[in-house]
Amino acid sequence: MTIKKSRLRKIKRFLSVLLLLAMFLGAGLLPPTFAHVTAENSSLQKSSYAQSLLEQGSKFYEAERFAEAATSWQHGISAFKANGDELRLAIALGNLSLAYQQLGRWSDAETAIAQSLNLLQTAQDTDTKERSQILAQVLDIKGRLQLAQSKAEDALDTWQVSLDIYTKIGDKRAAIQNQINQAQALQTLGFYRQAEKTLRESTQILQSQPNSPVKVAALHSLGNVVQVTGDLETSRQILQQSLEIASSLQDQEAIADILLSLGNTARVQQDTQTAIKFYQQTIKTATSPTTRIQAQANQLRLLLKTDQMKTDQMSAFQTLSSQIKTQLKDLPLSRTAISARINFAQSLMQFRKKTAADTPSWLDIAQLLATAIEQAKSLQDKRTQSYALGVLGQVYEQTQQWSDAQNLTQQALLIAQDIDAKDIGYQWQWQLGRLLKTKGDTKGAVAAYTEAVNNLQALRSDLVAVNSAVKFSFREVVEPVYRELVDLLLQSPGNQVSSENLEKASNTIELLQIAELENFFRNNCLNAQILNPKKDPKAAIIYPFILPDRLEVILQLPQQRWLHYSTAVVEKEVESTLAQLQENLPKPHTLRQVQSLSQKVYKWLIQPAEAALAESNTPTLVFVLDGWLRNIPMAALYDGKQYLVEKFNIALTPSLQLIEPKTSEKEFKAIAAGLSEASSGFSALPNVKLELEQIRSQVPSSILLNQEFTSKTLQNRINSLSFPIVHLATHGQFSSKAEETFIVAWNERIYVKKLNELVRTLEQNRPEAIELLILSACQTAAGDEQAALGIAGVAFQAGARSTIASLWNLDDESTAVLMSQFYQELANKNLTKAEVLRRAQLALLQNPKYKRPRFWAPYVLLGNWL
Repeated sequence: MTIKKSRLRKIKRFLSVLLLLAMFLGAGLLPPTFAHVTAENSSLQKSSYAQSLLEQGSKFYEAERFAEAATSWQHGISAFKANGDELRLAIALGNLSLAYQQLGRWSDAETAIAQSLNLLQTAQDTDTKERSQILAQVLDIKGRLQLAQSKAEDALDTWQVSLDIYTKIGDKRAAIQNQINQAQALQTLGFYRQAEKTLRESTQILQSQPNSPVKVAALHSLGNVVQVTGDLETSRQILQQSLEIASSLQDQEAIADILLSLGNTARVQQDTQTAIKFYQQTIKTATSPTTRIQAQANQLRLLLKTDQMKTDQMSAFQTLSSQIKTQLKDLPLSRTAISARINFAQSLMQFRKKTAADTPSWLDIAQLLATAIEQAKSLQDKRTQSYALGVLGQVYEQTQQWSDAQNLTQQALLIAQDIDAKDIGYQWQWQLGRLLKTKGDTKGAVAAYTEAVNNLQALRSDLVAVNSAVKFSFREVVEPVYRELVDLLLQSPGNQVSSENLEKASNTIELLQIAELENFFRNNCLNAQILNPKKDPKAAIIYPFILPDRLEVILQLPQQRWLHYSTAVVEKEVESTLAQLQENLPKPHTLRQVQSLSQKVYKWLIQPAEAALAESNTPTLVFVLDGWLRNIPMAALYDGKQYLVEKFNIALTPSLQLIEPKTSEKEFKAIAAGLSEASSGFSALPNVKLELEQIRSQVPSSILLNQEFTSKTLQNRINSLSFPIVHLATHGQFSSKAEETFIVAWNERIYVKKLNELVRTLEQNRPEAIELLILSACQTAAGDEQAALGIAGVAFQAGARSTIASLWNLDDESTAVLMSQFYQELANKNLTKAEVLRRAQLALLQNPKYKRPRFWAPYVLLGNWL
């Protein structure tokens, strides 16, 4: 629960107050249309004493002296009651509710806002437009109260009512502020894309208007939302623009808030030094202790990111910890303050585990969390209470006090379920599963883990829209839930796992693959899952899965026959072997090392199933690969005499739930684009010209070479005619990060997230128009264990049913030879795509010039293999 403001500080803490008082006090925050409401023409100007109390309360509120602000407004309320000034009384009650919210006096805040609204609903004898204006503003305050109480849906409804009023009376500026509030509620509910749309509409209107706090807030909120949805560079640019405007307005607190957001964005970009610089600037600039402690806590987390903390880092951590601990007790009570306390406790836990230090004591950490629980109860904030209870359960888990840990975890889970908070509920189900596993209750543990996975599946779009480094880390708190469930399902005395558990485990592996892809895109892009995919009676599905102490393999043979085997090999050895094999495969003089390493992998994955595969007479193997295995071409696995491609057709799929295998009746025509000349800092590929010419000789083709190959010309060509095949012979890189996955066009890179824009018209007009996408000169990013995830990313973003991609790039005529053979075989309608690729690879393997795996092995088929 890394500290990140889930809501903006509503422009400034006092903005809503000023909005209410502007028409009477001349604060200048309302549009010119209302500037005429003055003492001369308004019956509201009755008491200079009451007026001065409102002004005094506003000044106290600006200075964050909320109790004194409340006292001033209470006196003002008494004066307005005596005068019978109901509209001014309604304003004072609305402002009093704001002060009570800041003080954590939620019940009093509710009473004040209810009284204000009651007055406005009965005040029929005043100017309708004035009453409507005040009613809308009081409703805005009510929405703010509801959002602070975790009632985001109610807040959204309330703000919609006030927006309707602003629209009716023509108050555009107030309507924009209202939309910013609505965007905050949408973020709280997890609807980040809708929040982004709402904010972009508001900022577009504001761009042509003078600089103002509203403009700062809109841009700041938009920058935060864009950060969450994954466009980090755009987020940084928007936040910088917001910072420049805030600086011109000399708005110190807004500046501090934006600097904190910039630090968070830099942190997600793994730009640690820049993030620290922004956090330190935040600490120096902030006038709010809450903002200051957020920056300190996030800086503290950065110190924990290194694998081994050095002496100076440990010293810096302890110094910063001491500062945070001192300031915690001075924070005004709020959800943000409680979150700071919980986050601080988690950092201390992580520090203890990382350094094996004896300090701080577990008792001190538990006390921090116990205080957080009591504070959350006092705010009636069930969500934060659940989180604090669950984290306290983690403390007891660390100290092996299993019963207490389970009791706290179950309390946290019950509260999360009561408020339908799946995003934290799954964490307590996962935690409960771990505790039950430790106690030897495997059945109970499997049930808890299964519920955790079910919650993750229900969350899906909300989950992947949350920024991985600011809100949570996918690799730390999502992926392990799936992995540990598979581990549990495959544990059985004598290794006799039931067919039911094997099916559940394989399904969980596929769900993890889908979750990884959605995390790759940072959105729920794979929502068209096939619930009951058809089976290919001639294919066996292989699920290798890397666990800390062993390598598991589940094999589904035709006719739903299951096979399961495992090898006792630790994860580090598996990864080391695969990394060495990946490194040696593209090299020219490493055949002996390649065969030795690939034979080792063959023994793990295939050898135990040789007899079953021979008996089933299965011609095709379809792999659902895990981790480092994705970077290795399965075709190159070696049994000592033959490569796997010599015995089987081979294909990959991230999940059978994503693409159903089926044959195509389409007449093949191709768009073939490529670069033979150097471009965008990438070297020339002289053999590309030959490759494209040979494609044209095999199938009807539209060619784009060098300067002709731009994203715009490719898009125009794709959308002008039906081309089932898109062949791109150009540099490119596959990475586990979408922002580092791209293909190279002339003088530009086409990043994976832009591919859907490239083919969007095509997808809308002719679904599944790309039957086959071929990327013949790309490569996986070095040192990235999940780099081949980028291949699936490109495939699904382009809407291709089948994709053939190269794991490494050889600028060699062998590529042209292989592709020529591939298109020649593709003309045979009786062959599956997997068989077509195999025949093309065998043509090279049987050629003495190209028999080494470096020439024929890099090409993998992903998706539909029929």
